[in-house]
Amino acid sequence: MDLNINAVVVLAYFAFMVAIGMVFRKMASNSASDYFRGGGKMLWWMVGASAFMTQFSAWTFTGAAGKAYSDGLSAIAVFIGNVVAYIVSWAWFSARMRQVRVDTPTEGVRRRFGPTNEQFFTWAILPLSVINAGVWLNSLSIFVSSVFNIDVGHTIWATGIIVLLISLLSGAWGVVASDFVQTVIVAVLSVACAIVGLVKVGGVHNMVANFPGGFVMGQNMSFPLLVVGTFLFFVVKQMQSINNLQESYRFLCAKDSRHARKGAIMALGMMLVGAFIWFVPPWSAASLLPDAASTYKAALGAKAGDAIYLVFAETFMPLGTVGLLMAGLFAATMSSMDSALNRNAGIFVRSFYKPVLAKHRDVSDKELLRVGECVTIVNGLLVILMAQFFQSLKGFSLFDLMMQVATLLQSPILVPLFFGVLIRRTPKWAPWATVIFGLCVSWMLVTWLKPQLFADLLGITLTRREAGDFSVIINIAAHLVLTGGFFCLTTLFYKHEDSPIQRETDAFFKDLDTPVITDDTPTESDLQQRAKLGFIVTLAGVGMLLMIAIPNPLWGRLTFLACALGVLAIGLLLKRSARMA
Repeated sequence: MDLNINAVVVLAYFAFMVAIGMVFRKMASNSASDYFRGGGKMLWWMVGASAFMTQFSAWTFTGAAGKAYSDGLSAIAVFIGNVVAYIVSWAWFSARMRQVRVDTPTEGVRRRFGPTNEQFFTWAILPLSVINAGVWLNSLSIFVSSVFNIDVGHTIWATGIIVLLISLLSGAWGVVASDFVQTVIVAVLSVACAIVGLVKVGGVHNMVANFPGGFVMGQNMSFPLLVVGTFLFFVVKQMQSINNLQESYRFLCAKDSRHARKGAIMALGMMLVGAFIWFVPPWSAASLLPDAASTYKAALGAKAGDAIYLVFAETFMPLGTVGLLMAGLFAATMSSMDSALNRNAGIFVRSFYKPVLAKHRDVSDKELLRVGECVTIVNGLLVILMAQFFQSLKGFSLFDLMMQVATLLQSPILVPLFFGVLIRRTPKWAPWATVIFGLCVSWMLVTWLKPQLFADLLGITLTRREAGDFSVIINIAAHLVLTGGFFCLTTLFYKHEDSPIQRETDAFFKDLDTPVITDDTPTESDLQQRAKLGFIVTLAGVGMLLMIAIPNPLWGRLTFLACALGVLAIGLLLKRSARMA
């Protein structure tokens, strides 16, 4: 009975997400720019929700939750880093990204660094995006296969194809619209689980006081300096990871500079509040369910601790919540994966197909749209295969896997894309040379610059957790000091020369400092965004209201009622704003 109800909830959610793609399909079919970035017409609350959700994948409910369950407060380091990053984005970077005036991140690279670097970063970003999306899809499939007792490989294929379909239908408009709806679903689900967790554990004081090993330090940690160092370095890493020419691509969709900044503020607020709300269930479960990991030990092996959110929902939440949790996990994964697919399609079309493959002929917008759709399909299939590969790595927890991918592969690419916006006088070869140097640094970190080397020098013994945290600190510090230092030192070789590349670079920085301004008169696009999303969110609230009919105790029915009323309120406010406009 439980399994059937959860399956119905998930299937209804799938149909709902496909419907979103159909509703916004017409808005994405006008031009390639509409398909890849919504034509730069999106309102701040859509941009903010999408910027927030791109940093919120199923890994938050799996790998990060498993980290919170075992290590306590230190698990929020990544998300506090996101908060600091969005403060910087609000103060400076989000508006500048919109002011670059391009459709894709690699077009911004071309304007800043020239066409050679555009091609280099095109073929560096595309495979890395596939790897990241594979991690996200693998994280989601672990939950789905555990709940419905389905083979993980089959789950990866089924889930991946559904996400691919949603991304294919309506491009950036469907992606960002679904991000907004998914933000609402994730928000109400997280709040409901947090409230139940606090009630079950007896309040915040008991949650903190009864946490095994101490709430601040967690278990298997004898060196407080490692906790502090991990936190500080995550702040630095996330500030760089979010504010760069690649990862800030969602701000390209904003209507103008002001809407971009307001979107960053929205992402900041949600990240700040959510950083504590998301982890209340695993923090509570640490004392309530000390053996929770054993529930899925046979099925998941070393990743069993990553299923703590699932165990919590099955144990304490009303019937049907597991299905809603699955919907939330699909929401989080789809927001990250479909954004990557849509961005990759834009990058390939704008930075390779049009300037290289179709260089000597005129290309219509219709042709670019069709090529973008084909690239989306190919990328989706590659992500599915990558997720299957990660599933074969049984010895890695999801937290460790995500951190290794982010620090060893992503950091070398992001360094020049971050510093290149701040430092203006660099030679043409600086970006690609920095990435190659950074990959050498990553190789050095993997081969010999390991935590055990420092432990031997200091004469100490590290637990597995301490070694993992120390490894993250070393990786971040190495790329910040060595890779970042290399890029800064290339300024010594800079020589100003009058060339097309230099003139384009000068125009890039002029645009970077010139705000994009629109008036406040509502456009047809503004009205459609409010009206369509108002209808869709209201429909989601009605669907959640129907969950009151699931046979549950009174408190369980009231939980679904409260969630539904919250969603309905947001939907009705959007519809009202459309009528007023």
